[in-house]
Amino acid sequence: MKKLENPHQFLNQSIDAKKFIDKGYLIKDVEDTKSLKFFKDIIKNKIKKFYTSKNVKLDTFHKNLKIEELNDERLSIIKEINTYKNKKDNSKLNYFNIGKNIIKEIVGSEIAMQNEISLSIQFPNDSSSLLPVHSDTWSGNSPYEIVMWIPLVDCYATKTMFILENKKMKIFEKIYKENFHKSSDHLYGKLKKHLTFLKINYGQLLIFNQNLPHGNTVNLTKETRWSMNCRFKGLFTPYINKKLGEVFRPISISPASMVGLSYNYPEDE
Repeated sequence: MKKLENPHQFLNQSIDAKKFIDKGYLIKDVEDTKSLKFFKDIIKNKIKKFYTSKNVKLDTFHKNLKIEELNDERLSIIKEINTYKNKKDNSKLNYFNIGKNIIKEIVGSEIAMQNEISLSIQFPNDSSSLLPVHSDTWSGNSPYEIVMWIPLVDCYATKTMFILENKKMKIFEKIYKENFHKSSDHLYGKLKKHLTFLKINYGQLLIFNQNLPHGNTVNLTKETRWSMNCRFKGLFTPYINKKLGEVFRPISISPASMVGLSYNYPEDE
């Protein structure tokens, strides 16, 4: 399919849709605070064993756990988060509900959701939890996917993620072509002044175009960063390496599609 030269040629685009196309991301208020609290409560209950008082503050987690134990604990929390699958306490549905309307606005009404919700924890001055500048499509993700990134603490400065806005992609393409054989650190150095570090508070969510270069740096604040992320895409849009039924599952499907998918042509005897 030919690349769209002018995405705004289509009628009836909302303000949010135009912003998403132009900038590559949207920061919105969480739509369901109970669903957000669902995850924060799970995490606080899981890590309270590391605190001597009942006041479990995510921002200060680095004071209660050794850095070499962080990744094992992070993986344990991810497993805990994704354990809830019953009708009342369903992790996928709760995550989807946090931004359901804006996801439908950007992706469409028939949606596939990544099977596993992921979690990032970044201690101050920790260089072991870095995601160097990258695009998810470089590792086999479909260009039709978006990411909903949800902070569990206020994120700002180096305690957040960065992204290259869509309007600056020509700068990236020029730099990448000129420095193709060099490292991601070198690429970041060339791009640094063009990157946007996103300020997002707890109670907000980020929807971003994962085709755009993004990542994080060493957290130079005095607080621990916590954020969750999960991918969404149009159910019937192309899949690359991460397939429907393997990495993605339907989360929203129309009655017409359900009928069509279950239809079998009659066979002659």
